[in-house]
Amino acid sequence: MEIKRILWPTDLSGNAEKAISFVESLSKKYDAEIYILYVIEELAVHEPWYGEFDDTHVKKIHEWEEKKAGERIDQICEKALKGCPFYLKEIAVGDPAEEILKFVEERKIDVVVLTTRGRRSRFAFGSVTEKVLKNSRVPVMMVPVI
Repeated sequence: MEIKRILWPTDLSGNAEKAISFVESLSKKYDAEIYILYVIEELAVHEPWYGEFDDTHVKKIHEWEEKKAGERIDQICEKALKGCPFYLKEIAVGDPAEEILKFVEERKIDVVVLTTRGRRSRFAFGSVTEKVLKNSRVPVMMVPVI
Protein backbone atom coordinates (compact mmCIF):
# COMPACT_ATOMS: atom_id res chain seq x y z
CA MET A 1 0.00 0.00 0.00
CA GLU A 2 1.31 3.41 -0.95
CA ILE A 3 0.71 6.28 1.47
CA LYS A 4 1.30 9.74 0.05
CA ARG A 5 -1.43 11.78 1.77
CA ILE A 6 -2.32 11.49 5.46
CA LEU A 7 -5.29 13.29 6.96
CA TRP A 8 -5.27 14.24 10.63
CA PRO A 9 -8.69 15.69 11.47
CA THR A 10 -8.51 17.48 14.79
CA ASP A 11 -10.82 19.28 17.18
CA LEU A 12 -7.64 20.75 18.75
CA SER A 13 -8.25 18.93 22.03
CA GLY A 14 -5.65 17.17 24.14
CA ASN A 15 -7.25 13.90 23.08
CA ALA A 16 -6.83 14.70 19.39
CA GLU A 17 -3.18 15.61 19.92
CA LYS A 18 -2.47 12.05 21.03
CA ALA A 19 -2.54 11.09 17.34
CA ILE A 20 0.31 13.43 16.37
CA SER A 21 3.13 10.97 17.01
CA PHE A 22 1.42 8.41 14.76
CA VAL A 23 0.84 11.01 12.04
CA GLU A 24 4.47 12.13 12.20
CA SER A 25 5.78 8.56 12.17
CA LEU A 26 3.71 7.59 9.13
CA SER A 27 4.72 10.76 7.34
CA LYS A 28 8.42 10.12 7.88
CA LYS A 29 8.19 6.44 6.97
CA TYR A 30 6.33 7.02 3.70
CA ASP A 31 7.59 10.54 2.93
CA ALA A 32 3.93 11.51 2.90
CA GLU A 33 2.14 14.85 3.01
CA ILE A 34 0.12 15.65 6.14
CA TYR A 35 -3.21 17.38 5.82
CA ILE A 36 -4.53 18.90 9.03
CA LEU A 37 -8.26 19.57 9.05
CA TYR A 38 -10.24 21.48 11.65
CA VAL A 39 -14.00 21.77 11.17
CA ILE A 40 -15.97 24.66 12.62
CA GLU A 41 -19.37 23.29 13.44
CA GLU A 42 -22.10 25.13 11.56
CA LEU A 43 -24.14 27.10 14.09
CA ALA A 44 -27.13 27.67 11.84
CA VAL A 45 -28.26 24.04 12.20
CA HIS A 46 -28.72 24.35 15.98
CA GLU A 47 -31.68 25.71 17.89
CA PRO A 48 -31.10 29.24 19.17
CA TRP A 49 -29.78 29.40 22.74
CA TYR A 50 -30.78 32.87 23.88
CA GLY A 51 -32.71 34.30 20.97
CA GLU A 52 -31.98 34.35 17.29
CA PHE A 53 -28.51 35.05 15.90
CA ASP A 54 -28.48 37.02 12.70
CA ASP A 55 -26.06 36.11 9.90
CA THR A 56 -23.65 38.87 10.95
CA HIS A 57 -23.33 37.46 14.46
CA VAL A 58 -22.81 33.88 13.21
CA LYS A 59 -20.21 35.14 10.73
CA LYS A 60 -18.32 36.92 13.54
CA ILE A 61 -18.32 33.75 15.66
CA HIS A 62 -17.02 31.68 12.72
CA GLU A 63 -14.32 34.27 11.94
CA TRP A 64 -13.15 34.33 15.56
CA GLU A 65 -13.07 30.52 15.74
CA GLU A 66 -11.23 30.27 12.42
CA LYS A 67 -8.60 32.76 13.63
CA LYS A 68 -8.09 30.94 16.94
CA ALA A 69 -8.02 27.52 15.26
CA GLY A 70 -5.45 28.75 12.74
CA GLU A 71 -3.23 30.03 15.53
CA ARG A 72 -3.50 26.75 17.45
CA ILE A 73 -2.80 24.65 14.36
CA ASP A 74 0.30 26.78 13.66
CA GLN A 75 1.51 26.14 17.23
CA ILE A 76 0.98 22.40 16.86
CA CYS A 77 2.78 22.31 13.51
CA GLU A 78 5.76 24.24 14.81
CA LYS A 79 6.04 22.21 18.01
CA ALA A 80 5.14 18.68 16.98
CA LEU A 81 5.45 18.35 13.21
CA LYS A 82 8.79 20.01 12.48
CA GLY A 83 10.29 16.85 11.06
CA CYS A 84 7.54 16.08 8.59
CA PRO A 85 8.26 16.62 4.92
CA PHE A 86 5.14 18.58 4.08
CA TYR A 87 1.90 19.61 5.74
CA LEU A 88 -1.16 21.60 4.73
CA LYS A 89 -3.65 23.23 7.08
CA GLU A 90 -7.33 23.51 6.24
CA ILE A 91 -10.33 24.88 8.12
CA ALA A 92 -13.86 24.03 6.99
CA VAL A 93 -17.36 24.83 8.23
CA GLY A 94 -20.06 22.19 8.54
CA ASP A 95 -20.73 18.82 10.09
CA PRO A 96 -17.32 17.45 11.19
CA ALA A 97 -17.80 13.88 9.94
CA GLU A 98 -19.27 15.00 6.63
CA GLU A 99 -16.48 17.51 6.06
CA ILE A 100 -13.80 14.91 6.90
CA LEU A 101 -15.27 12.39 4.45
CA LYS A 102 -15.65 15.06 1.76
CA PHE A 103 -12.02 16.12 2.30
CA VAL A 104 -10.86 12.51 1.93
CA GLU A 105 -12.55 12.24 -1.47
CA GLU A 106 -11.58 15.67 -2.79
CA ARG A 107 -7.91 15.50 -1.76
CA LYS A 108 -7.46 11.79 -2.53
CA ILE A 109 -6.32 11.02 1.01
CA ASP A 110 -4.70 7.59 1.50
CA VAL A 111 -5.22 7.18 5.26
CA VAL A 112 -7.01 9.02 8.05
CA VAL A 113 -5.46 9.11 11.53
CA LEU A 114 -7.66 10.17 14.41
CA THR A 115 -8.31 9.39 18.03
CA THR A 116 -11.20 7.31 19.30
CA ARG A 117 -12.79 10.42 20.78
CA GLY A 118 -12.36 14.17 20.85
CA ARG A 119 -13.04 16.84 23.40
CA ARG A 120 -16.80 16.49 23.70
CA SER A 121 -17.20 12.77 24.12
CA ARG A 122 -17.52 11.08 27.48
CA PHE A 123 -17.76 7.71 25.77
CA ALA A 124 -14.91 5.48 24.65
CA PHE A 125 -15.82 6.04 21.01
CA GLY A 126 -16.84 9.48 19.72
CA SER A 127 -19.64 10.06 17.24
CA VAL A 128 -17.44 11.78 14.64
CA THR A 129 -14.92 8.94 14.80
CA GLU A 130 -17.70 6.38 14.45
CA LYS A 131 -19.22 8.12 11.42
CA VAL A 132 -15.83 8.46 9.72
CA LEU A 133 -14.89 4.84 10.41
CA LYS A 134 -18.21 3.49 9.14
CA ASN A 135 -18.27 5.60 5.98
CA SER A 136 -14.66 6.07 4.91
CA ARG A 137 -13.47 4.58 1.63
CA VAL A 138 -9.85 4.67 2.81
CA PRO A 139 -8.18 3.06 5.84
CA VAL A 140 -8.78 4.80 9.15
CA MET A 141 -6.18 4.46 11.91
CA MET A 142 -7.68 5.06 15.32
CA VAL A 143 -5.48 5.99 18.26
CA PRO A 144 -7.09 4.93 21.53
CA VAL A 145 -7.74 7.57 24.18
CA ILE A 146 -8.13 6.28 27.70
